[in-house]
Amino acid sequence: MSDDVEFPEPGEIVLATVVKIIDQGAYVTLDEYDGLQGFLHTQEIAPGWIKAINRYVKRGEKKVLRVKKVNPARGDIDLSLKQVSGDQRKKKLREVKRFEKGQTLLAGVAEKGSLTEGAVRDLENALYERFDSVYDAFLSVARGGTDLLEKAGVPPKTLDAVRYVCSRIKLPTVEIRGVVEMTCQRPDGAERIRDILVGLDARYLGSSVTYLGAPRYRVAITAGDFKSAEKTLKPMVAEIQKGILGAGGTFSFQREESRKSRED
Repeated sequence: MSDDVEFPEPGEIVLATVVKIIDQGAYVTLDEYDGLQGFLHTQEIAPGWIKAINRYVKRGEKKVLRVKKVNPARGDIDLSLKQVSGDQRKKKLREVKRFEKGQTLLAGVAEKGSLTEGAVRDLENALYERFDSVYDAFLSVARGGTDLLEKAGVPPKTLDAVRYVCSRIKLPTVEIRGVVEMTCQRPDGAERIRDILVGLDARYLGSSVTYLGAPRYRVAITAGDFKSAEKTLKPMVAEIQKGILGAGGTFSFQREESRKSRED
């Protein structure tokens, strides 16, 4: 085996493609290691005795596996499916999906800017120096602009292509919300409640108030992440509470399940 071949580390979680199935297990290629081959023994597919291996793995199927042992001298890589938890599987698939999205966006920049392979490689290196992934970099640019890349010396032609591609990204969002119940028994109680709610959406970015039927109102915040959404929701609810209690009314707030949009 060549000394310059990169092998995974024991314990690493990898994505692999099943290429051949035999009675003792399955041969796979590691997607992130230039198709390096590994072996998944039947004992590492599932707990207990396996009567039919095809019930668990199929040729051409993608599997998230754990690296058990590596012998670079012999080129052997032993893998396990049963030692991968559900959370590890989801995390790995998400990482792979984000990587693929990042590469697609890079390809879009290359096409839009008619960039050379060298220019694309320089851009990718600049992104990795400042972000955890290429996809994270594009999301950051889509939200906040290219100032960071300009300071890094990315050429204007490349920046123009990045701006164009980022302008077409539908940013992932989160929504947190809850139901406010408030009453005011004063003669002008309805007007007091209306005055408290009017203009909230203008003062709190990404907010909305929906009438559910007296005395219930849904308040919601849409933002790029949960932390930002919480920073907006808390003072908004506090303002509503202060206003209604100051008018001699009653107040309660019940949180509802948060929502997160799918990433494009």
